Amino acid sequence: MSAALLTSSLLLSAPSAFADENGISFWIPGLFGSLVATPQQPGWSLANIYYHTSVSAGADVARAREFTLGRVPGNLNVNANLNLHLNASGDLGLVLPSYVFATPVLGGQASVSLLAAYGVVGTSLAGTLSGVLTTPFGNVPFARSDTISDTTWGFGDLAPQFALRWNAGVHNYMTYITGDIPVGAYQSDRLSNLGIGHGAIDAGGGYTYFNPQTGHEFSGVLGFTYNFKNTATQYQSGVDMHFDWGASQFLSKQVMVGLVGYVYKGLGCDSGSGDRVGGFQSQVVGIGPQIGFLFPVGDMQGYLNVKAYGEFAAENRPSGWNTWVTFSISPPAPGAPPTTKPVVRKY
Repeated sequence: MSAALLTSSLLLSAPSAFADENGISFWIPGLFGSLVATPQQPGWSLANIYYHTSVSAGADVARAREFTLGRVPGNLNVNANLNLHLNASGDLGLVLPSYVFATPVLGGQASVSLLAAYGVVGTSLAGTLSGVLTTPFGNVPFARSDTISDTTWGFGDLAPQFALRWNAGVHNYMTYITGDIPVGAYQSDRLSNLGIGHGAIDAGGGYTYFNPQTGHEFSGVLGFTYNFKNTATQYQSGVDMHFDWGASQFLSKQVMVGLVGYVYKGLGCDSGSGDRVGGFQSQVVGIGPQIGFLFPVGDMQGYLNVKAYGEFAAENRPSGWNTWVTFSISPPAPGAPPTTKPVVRKY
């Protein structure tokens, strides 16, 4: 049961998550969910995920986008008045194959996975930019109205992951390391992108309490992201912290319901010669419901999960809502029949 549920929590990267440079980060808040630290069944599993996000932001994020696109004169006072607004949405398909090793590693269970993403991201920016230009002849007032939009189709970055899990009765522990391989569709002068334009390393650890007798479950994962410099913009995002959690109650062996949430916060200031917005530390909080169903798929175990988040307390980052629909197939638990076919006795 936990093997199928865990597959839905292993999403690693998507371009519609926002923070850091231009409000875009490697980590998607809500990536990890319920039963994330519980052991899986050895062998191959596959998850297919539909991910939708719809967010908006004010002048802080819009100004960062204007700087990157080169639409703000370099000699404009950085304290310029911006009555700007940004809207973005994304519809992505995510494919996540995973393999769990049968041989223990450091007394725990090892697994590897790789996320590939494809889809469409659309962004629009509108408003008025005003300030003072510094020229050899003195300060000159400046004002301009902007209305731009962009839609990008293609593939996102690749995100491999290695994880270890340990079990001690109702207590489960895990550690992981992942990262971003920047091969997705990205152009620094484009408003919408499917890649983030730079590499990243993310690592952390988590815990799951799961009592099969009562059906009670709670999971939490704390992680940190180190971002490499974007050589196209000479901008380096700071270190980020994220905490994802999930709580659920099994109503039966096939159905669970619960809540999910996350807290995301930038700890380190952004830097580099291309940084014209200062530290740009961001944060956001999200919470929402989830429901999951287990069912047989031939000789395998199927799982369908739907969860949604509403965001609030955002700073230097767009906020809104997002939904995840996951369908996964994994090996069944030992001794549990993967199908519901009746037993036929032969005499």
